[in-house]
Formats: sequence, C-alpha cells, structure tokens
Amino acid sequence: MDIQKNSRIYLLVIMGMLSAFGPFVTDFYLPGFPSITDYFNTSASMVQLSLTSSMLGLGLGQLFVGPLSDKYGRKPAILGSLILFLLSTIACIFSPTIQLFVAFRFMQGIAGAGGVVVSKSVAADLYKGKELTAFFSMLMVVNGLGPIAAPVFGGITIKFTNWQGIFVVLLALGLILFISNLYLKESLQPERRAQGNIFSTFRNFGPILRNKRFMLYVMSQTMAMGFLFGYISSSPFIFQNHYGLGPIGYSLCFALNSLGIMLGSRVATFFRLQKSLAIGGISLFALGCLLSLILFVEGGLIVFELVIFAQMTALGIILPTTSSLALDIERKNSGAASAILGFLPFLSGSIVSPLVGLGNILSSTAVVIFISCLLSLAFTLLAIRANETGEA
Repeated sequence: MDIQKNSRIYLLVIMGMLSAFGPFVTDFYLPGFPSITDYFNTSASMVQLSLTSSMLGLGLGQLFVGPLSDKYGRKPAILGSLILFLLSTIACIFSPTIQLFVAFRFMQGIAGAGGVVVSKSVAADLYKGKELTAFFSMLMVVNGLGPIAAPVFGGITIKFTNWQGIFVVLLALGLILFISNLYLKESLQPERRAQGNIFSTFRNFGPILRNKRFMLYVMSQTMAMGFLFGYISSSPFIFQNHYGLGPIGYSLCFALNSLGIMLGSRVATFFRLQKSLAIGGISLFALGCLLSLILFVEGGLIVFELVIFAQMTALGIILPTTSSLALDIERKNSGAASAILGFLPFLSGSIVSPLVGLGNILSSTAVVIFISCLLSLAFTLLAIRANETGEA
C-alpha cells in the first residue's frame, strides 16, 4: 500500500475532486430552487432548509469520518462515503415530499463530508510545512473548479430537464468518483493508525479542541466561511430577484466570483504563512465593510460584482493558509483535526444560511457578512499574536 505509486497529479486531481464534491453538491442545484419549490408546492424557506440540512450533514459527517479514517485508513472511509452518496442521491430523486427531500439532502451532506475531510488528511499524511501549503493552494485551484462549474452546468441542465435531472447528473458524477478512487493508494500505513478501540479514537477530539493555536486558526477560517455561506445562500435571490438576472446570468456571475477564490489561493503562496494570513484577514474585513454598505444602499450590479470578486480573492488567501497552519500543528491526529477544521465552517454555514432570509434579504445579508468578517479578523489577529508569543 505505497501511496508513492500514485502520481502527484493524480493525487491533486482526485483530492481536489473529493474536496470540491461536497460544495459542488450544494451549488449545483441552486438554479433549480424555483422548480423544486413548485414541484413540492412548498415555500422558498423550506427549499432553503434543504441547503441548510446538507451543510449540517457536511459538517457533522466530518466528525465521524475523520476519526474513522484515522482508525481504519483513508481509502475505506472515502469509498464508504461515496456508496452512501449514491444511495442518498437516488433517494433524493424519488422523494415524494419536501420533508423527505430535506432528510435525504442531510444524508447527501454526510456522504460528501468524506471527501472534504479525507482530502485534507491525505495531504497532511504526505506533506508538511510550505510543501503542505503549496499542495493546499493547488488543491484550492482544483477545488475552485467545482463552484465555477456547478452553477453554470446547473443553470444549463435546468434549461433542458427538471430538478430531478440535476440529481441524475450528480449520481453519474458520484459513480465516476467511486470508480476513480478504487485506484487510490492508502496514505495512512497500519503502524501510523490510531490505536485502541474506535471510541478511544473519538477521544482525540478533546486534546485537539484544547489546543489554543489550532483552534484560533480554525475559528479564523470558520468565521470567514460564514461570509461565504451567507453569500451562497442569498445569491440566487440577490442576483435573480433583486438584479433581475436569469439562471444563466446568475450562474455566470457565481462562477466568476469563484475564480476569486482560485486567484487568492495562488496569491497565498507568494508570502510567508503568517503574513499571508494577515493580508487575507485584513482584506476580508475591509472589503466586507464595503460590501455591506453596497447592500444597504442597494448599489448597482457592477459595483456589487467587483467587490464580491475582490472579497472572494481575500477568502482564497485565508483558506489554504489557515488549513496548512492548523494541520501542521495537529499532524499526529490529522483525521480528527481535519474533521474539526471541516465541521465548524459547515456548522457556521448551517446557522448563517437561514439568517440571510430574515426580513429584507439585502439588509440581513449585509449584517451577516459584516459580523462574519469582523469575527474572522479578530481570530486572525489573535492567532498571529499567539504564534509570535509561542503560546501552546
């Protein structure tokens, strides 16, 4: 089981696809929200609940898959997750009620969590330091293709089929991923796996959660992701209802903004980790203030699009930097550490998503973005200070 038999390019593409798969599942069906609402004869808030449930599943699933991968290996964890994804996707297609659809979306989220957490764990198994950051940066580029492609293809797909057709495409993609991962070599050798029974593996969460520096990096990323999920949840309504764009126009704007994350992830490699974190955190907050103001005064589409693109670039600087810094600290328990690093941002997303729908969506989104960026900056500055003082 020698992982070196897998080329770096194969690992990059497969890990990128796995890490992007959960978010792809979220973004791909966004253009189908109106047709899902009509099909189930339900409210927009109930359809949004399916987004919230999938995010919650993406978060909670990582808490289980991460330790399991530490105990039994990365490959069994990802193959099991993909089998669950295939089954839950079929269930979504044939859901008779919106309530069951929401429940099966939760299962889809749990399944997608496997790819998110295992991709980080495999990277931490193989690389360290600046090499780990470089791999995470390249991972973000590949990962960024998911959010770019998802809404575009989703908007095109919904033009030629119904919302079930979107999930049939997801089913096919899941099957392709499953077959591709059959060739993945195990990165966690038996002698490096967690010892004892499976319950003792879950006890590793305790020391990790008490690691101050690790948690500060995680919370910096978590709050930054609050901005992202607030934007994702409100974007169909802001672009289509407020600015009057159609599904294709909305999908193209969404895709363009996702390019910002890819650009930022490449910018992050040009600086030392701590400096990169400072640049990303300060930029995210400054642009968050400007974006909130634009939403409050109902600024024009072009101005809104330019600022959101710049802010996505700042987010792209933060994500690989905080991931690398955090996982470098908890290398011994990288599966459980990756689970926490994945769970908290998606928990943030599940909380933020319904909040942007309260009252006027422009105003509520502005408040969510401002608070998220402010808290991200606060944790970023605390993390930089802790690193300088050498706090444990």
